[in-house]
Parts: sequence; C-alpha cells; structure tokens
Amino acid sequence: QVQLGESGGGLVQPGGSLRLSCAASGSIFRVYAMGWYRQAPGKERELVATITSGGSTNYAESVKGRFTISRDNAKITVYLQMSSLKPEDTAVYYCNADVVTMTQFRNEYWGQGTQVTVSS
Repeated sequence: QVQLGESGGGLVQPGGSLRLSCAASGSIFRVYAMGWYRQAPGKERELVATITSGGSTNYAESVKGRFTISRDNAKITVYLQMSSLKPEDTAVYYCNADVVTMTQFRNEYWGQGTQVTVSS
C-alpha cells in the first residue's frame, strides 16, 4: 500500500506565501510524475503543477510565475512553494503521484488534501 501525506496548508493574507509538502511512503519501487491539484468549492478539481522524476515541470497558466514545484527523490517528497497568493487560490490542494509498487503494480495515488485559504 502507498500513502501520500500532505502538510503546510493554512490561512494566509493576499500577497502572502505558503509552502506545501507531500511525502510518499509504503511499498514503493519507483515514482514517476508527482503533482499538485486543487479543488475550490463548487468547482472541479484542476491541475496546479506537475514534475517528472527528471525534474521537468508543468504549470497551470493561472499560477505561472507565482508557484514553484520541486521534489526530493531521495525523500520521495514533492513541494509547492506558493507566493503572491490571491483569494482565487483558495481551495483544497491535493498531492498526486504515479507510483510503481514493490509488486510491480502501477497506479495513481492521492493525498487526503490540505486546505489553503487566502483571505484578509
């Protein structure tokens, strides 16, 4: 079994910063892409950013220049540094990972989500 544990959400004022972390654990053989998605109330879940095992990144247009995704392969951890936060960034943020387990089963896994609220 594979678990993704997220941390770092909270309440921040507009213009502020937050850093999210997500660590993968369990019966892991290999991790391919990792990423962050978010879901605001009444909206569908949307991609925020992804990063491959080699470090190639992809961002939603709405966060380019403000958010930075990174990963530590040794710790099997992905980070999302969020700056210049706006009220429209308010959402539950979910970690995602493309994992091959020790039994050679490949699947996508999701974290439980962490709330980010941007408000004055």
